[in-house]
Amino acid sequence: MKPKSLEIFIPGPAGRLEAKYYKNPKFGSPVAIVLHPHPQYGGTMNNKIVQLMYNIFLEHGFSVIKVNFRGVGKSDGVFDNGQGELSDAAAALDWIERQNLDYSQCWVSGFSFGSLICMQLIMRRPEVNNFIAVSPQPNVYDFSFLAPCPTSGQVIYSDNDELVTKESIDELDNRIKNQKGVEVIFSKIKSSNHFFKDKEKDLISEIEKYLKEKTALI
Repeated sequence: MKPKSLEIFIPGPAGRLEAKYYKNPKFGSPVAIVLHPHPQYGGTMNNKIVQLMYNIFLEHGFSVIKVNFRGVGKSDGVFDNGQGELSDAAAALDWIERQNLDYSQCWVSGFSFGSLICMQLIMRRPEVNNFIAVSPQPNVYDFSFLAPCPTSGQVIYSDNDELVTKESIDELDNRIKNQKGVEVIFSKIKSSNHFFKDKEKDLISEIEKYLKEKTALI
């Protein structure tokens, strides 16, 4: 029987945030949040890649939540150029931590614009153990705030991304790869575009491999 997720609303800085949540019944389960692409370009928590990431966390023993940023779907508020969305992500993390006080690890993740918010969030939340950033856009957004990157994680990118230059990914890699005590793995999906069309299985494989490695001792 497939585990059942709940469609809920959680409190956010600009009002209610629409969310989908699964609570793993096992004591000490890790927790994770998944953040969606840019709201002004059709990004929602129902995005195919966001749902894929949500399901991977669920299937690997996590309690997991995904939310619609302010102004998206049934969430209150209006788009706030990233600052408000970062506050929304922090509210989602607060909420899932309160619901799972016994959690063993804390993960944050995001796709495209959501990966930017994900990596901004790790700068503010020292309890985060790992992150997964899928299709970040360092040629569009400034990632210089990762100075240094405080948390180990995984960056997944496409080698044929029509929205991201290879040079910007290389620059991001060089920025954060040589930091003491922090290991950020850059995983390339070959012959794929920004949205991993026809390469979803390869994306799943890369995420699952990293998850299994980092949660093996839980």
